[in-house]
Amino acid sequence: MNLAIFFNPLSEELVSFASSSSTLASCVTPFLDVFPDWRTADMALIGLNEWRGSGVGAPALHGADEVRQRFYQLQRGTGSIRLADLGNLRPGLTLDDTYQRLREIIAALLEHGTVPILLGGSHDLDYGQFLAYETLDRAISFATIDARVDMAQEAGSRAEDSHLRRMLMHEPNFLFSFAQLAHQQYLVSSEVLAALEKMHFERLRLGQIRDDIRQAEPLLRHADFVSFDIAAIRWNDAPGYYPANPFGLTNEEAAKLAWYAGTNDQLTSFGLYGYRPDHDVHGLAAATLATMLWYFVEGYYHRCPEPDFQSKRFIRYAVGLPDTDETPGKLVFYKSKHTEKWWLEVESLANSSVKRIIPCSYEDYIHAAQGDMPNRWFLTQALLG
Repeated sequence: MNLAIFFNPLSEELVSFASSSSTLASCVTPFLDVFPDWRTADMALIGLNEWRGSGVGAPALHGADEVRQRFYQLQRGTGSIRLADLGNLRPGLTLDDTYQRLREIIAALLEHGTVPILLGGSHDLDYGQFLAYETLDRAISFATIDARVDMAQEAGSRAEDSHLRRMLMHEPNFLFSFAQLAHQQYLVSSEVLAALEKMHFERLRLGQIRDDIRQAEPLLRHADFVSFDIAAIRWNDAPGYYPANPFGLTNEEAAKLAWYAGTNDQLTSFGLYGYRPDHDVHGLAAATLATMLWYFVEGYYHRCPEPDFQSKRFIRYAVGLPDTDETPGKLVFYKSKHTEKWWLEVESLANSSVKRIIPCSYEDYIHAAQGDMPNRWFLTQALLG
């Protein structure tokens, strides 16, 4: 497939400082005169400048290029990096055309095992990211990190305010689970939160992340893709979005979440959306996003695939519980000897042949050992039907 027809090449100035062999620029293959061979890359960076889904129009500067300038100058990590920069996507004639272009491009990358990194544009572009997974012919999970929950249903709602509803309601349904992270409860209506609860989807408020960011790791480890809106970061740390919000994640917390996403060997695409450089006078938000990208890329090269739960790399824990019609007589947990990450086996009460092993936390195991069923088990049981 010739992806080059969908992209504009980058300016030579963006990579002109690649003389130092220690920077990321020296190990990125950018689209300048020749389109890079994305099939041999581990990851592919895609710049976006599509804002028709937003209510305030496009910024004067190209956000992805502003982030690239800082990202390329960062020092390379410890591993060998194979990153192709495909340039900037040419928007379609309509917004829906852009979604379909993203669907086609991302599906091609997924087919060859190359992880797309989407950078820029309004947050509704994750709808195109989502559509690409319809081609996998299996149920998927994804996570969104945003200060709001974009499920507006009023007539005439902007795409960036309603894209999540569009994904959750998509037919045919190929979604298994969804997790909403870092939302601020005073920005989200109780009806929306009740709807997520009714659909048995996980939620982790900003305050819960602030209390213990490790609670976010199992949710991101369960995701096939992650969609991150810069508006989830407080304005003082990333003044590159509108309207401004004095509360949110710190830049350190945002980088940590990007690291969690990168280390997830199940995750196959990552999107950073919503950056408006015209609000970022000193380039602080661009530097924050560049650092997040660095942590995602570094996390990718620290992945440790752990698919075989029967291998000697795992310790199996069986926790006895009272056997009722609504709960099993025991729960089975797995702990990796290498990473010390935990998983929980959930067997359908309706059909014992249907089961899933899902990411969980050490705290879930402790609760079960004390006789309390983890909420994560109930949610997954409801999804298994």
